[in-house]
Order: sequence, then structure tokens, then C-alpha cells
Amino acid sequence: MSRIKNIVAREILDSRGNPTIEVSVLTENDNIGTFSVPSGASTGKKEALELRDNDERYMGKGVSKAVRNVNEVIKDKLIGMTVENQKSIDELLIQLDGTPNKSNLGANAILGVSVACLKAAALDNKLPLYKYLNKREVKIPFCMFNILNGGKHAPNNIDIQEFMIVPKFDDFKTSYRVASEVFHNLKNILSEKELVTSVGDEGGFAPDLKDNEEALSIIVKAIEMAGYLPGKNVFIALDVAASSFYNDTNDTYKIDNKNLTREELLDFYVELVKKYPIISIEDPFDENDKKGFKIITEVLGKKISIVGDDLFVTNKELLKEGIEEGLCNAIIIKPNQVGTFYETLETIVLAKQHKYTPIVSHRSGETTDTFISDLAVSLNIPFMKSGSTSRGERICKYNRLLEIEEELKGEK
Repeated sequence: MSRIKNIVAREILDSRGNPTIEVSVLTENDNIGTFSVPSGASTGKKEALELRDNDERYMGKGVSKAVRNVNEVIKDKLIGMTVENQKSIDELLIQLDGTPNKSNLGANAILGVSVACLKAAALDNKLPLYKYLNKREVKIPFCMFNILNGGKHAPNNIDIQEFMIVPKFDDFKTSYRVASEVFHNLKNILSEKELVTSVGDEGGFAPDLKDNEEALSIIVKAIEMAGYLPGKNVFIALDVAASSFYNDTNDTYKIDNKNLTREELLDFYVELVKKYPIISIEDPFDENDKKGFKIITEVLGKKISIVGDDLFVTNKELLKEGIEEGLCNAIIIKPNQVGTFYETLETIVLAKQHKYTPIVSHRSGETTDTFISDLAVSLNIPFMKSGSTSRGERICKYNRLLEIEEELKGEK
């Protein structure tokens, strides 16, 4: 058992060029666990607070307050604690903050320390992180590759935020290759149409299109051109992020330049599911539109995954409410939405107990940290999303899955 010897936080930049916090934890065994905290663009209103400086530095987006909170408040309280005692560490962090949404110290400061401690403990035990968390049998998740961006993730006219492909093959190495081949075929299709082939925040292409459905038809064509079968070995998942086009004054959703009622939007989804190999729809309604989530779960929940992200924000209590009210059958897991590793774990356990599919996810403002890959493998999470097969902060997480898969095969 090793104790925490020192904790250091620093301000770094994320994939959007905005500041974020990185934390390093040094143990008595001279191992250093480091974690870089990601940041979201399309965020739920009930997420734990990401503390920003709101001053002249970095156009108000600096995180020097969060850095000071680690270096001047948290550090002194944690030095000397056993690094393996993750639950006690996380409970102390929550207690030190003393607010429901971590607005005092900042969820970014708290999560940075929480996961850095976890990584340091794994190093002290001479184990890769996924094996430190689970020494029993583990598996590689299927991945949702975001190959076309819209909404808040791209400066184009597409309303749906993420169009993802989900290759389902026997090993991740093959699925990864297939995703890359579909991605490049999609680029060729867009080039032939003289459409933009620059990419959005998460590495997917961001062209202007006729409407949202055209994105789906082009993706199906790209799958076929790559030599695969839509609906047989490559599927489609959507992150609609409907809160971004919801009008709360008249209770309508503006999509494809039309103002749709809740029921009309549901009909739109039902038709898409009939026409395309869609297996998952995330945030199909505004995060406060529980009626919308309930009816789509009733109508489509036996066919596909209805996924809550902004609705649940990785919060155990919000998930409990959703379970009781029959909202969704799947949940996005983003550790920085809730603020500590242990709270993230509790939400995953609750989801599995109630047969809600957990999907581990990156954020739009990412770093090159690969923690979520180890997390998804260790807890046998069925799906992971980390963006497209482009941009280093996205593919590093997929490349980490490749490494783990090789390690697991080497054990057999």
C-alpha cells in the first residue's frame, strides 16, 4: 500500500485550443499518475460545474482557479492518504467541495485529481489500468465512429450533431479498419459532390447538405462503396442533441428548417429507423422533455437503443428517476459530467442492474488521454464513442483499444 506524496495541477490546452486542467499525482513509490480533463461543447444543464476563470485570460476560459484549488486546497488534504483507497479519496473530494454540482472547487479540478490517483495506483500495482480495475475477464467494446458532424460540433447547416457508424466484427482491429475505410469512402463521395471535406470538432466531415436525411443516405453509400453491408456488419448511430434546436417558447423542434411538434419529431425518427440501419438514437428530445423521451422509448425502445446524455449527465440520481419513469434504455457515461471516478462507477453499476446499456464517451473538447478506453474495457461496457478515425485526440483512444486487444489475445 502506497501513500500520496505530492499533487501538481497545471493549465494545458484541449483539442479546441481552450484551456483545461491536467493533474499529476506522485506516490511514495515514485510513480506518477497523470490525467488531462476533457471539456464538452454540447453540455447538459445539470452537469457538474466546469470551473472557468471568466477574466481577461484566454477570453475568459482559463482554468487557473481550478489549478489553484488543486495545488492550494486539495493537495494538502490528500497527501498521506493511501492512493489505492479510491472511494475514500473521492468522498473526501466531494466533502471538500461541499456543493451538489461541485461549483466550489470545480468538477474539472476534482475529476483531475480523482483519475490521476487511480492511474497512480495502477502504476504502483504494476498493472495496466484496465487490469487494475478488473482482474477478471474483460472485453473490447464495439465503437461508435462519428464520421459526419452537425449541430454544435460543426459550422454547417446540419441539425443532428453526430452521425456515427458502428462496425460489428469479431475483433476490434477489423472494426477499426472498416471504420477507416468507410470514412475515406465518405470523403471521396463528398469530394465528387464538390462538398467540404474539412472536419468538425470530433473528426467527422462537416459539409452543408440538403437536409439531415441526405447525411444518412450518403453514409449508407459510403458503407456500400467500402464493400460492407449496411444493417448486417455496419450500423448507424445518431446523437441528435435535440436541446440545441428546441424552442421552449412554443415547445417545438426546428429541424430541416421546419418547426416540428414532439409527435412530428417522433414520426421523423420512426421513418428514419425504418429506412436506415439505425441501432441507437441519443438525446432525441430536449433534456427537460420527459414526455418526448417516454413516448420514443415506448415506440422504439424494443427495436433500438434510446440513449440519455443531457437527460442523465452520468448522475446516479437522475438515472434513478429515468428508470422509474420509463425514460430511455441506454445512458452515456462521461466522467467529467459527474466529477469523480467512484460516482461514475456507481452510475454504470446502476445502469447495468436495470439493463440500461452504458456507452462510454469522450467530449468534443478532448485531450490525448486514453483513460476512457481502459474504463470501457475494465467494466465490460458494450459501446464506446471517441469520435472519428481522424484527429489525434480521437484516434489515440481507439489505438489504446488495439493495444489492449493485443494484450488480451497474448494471454490466451
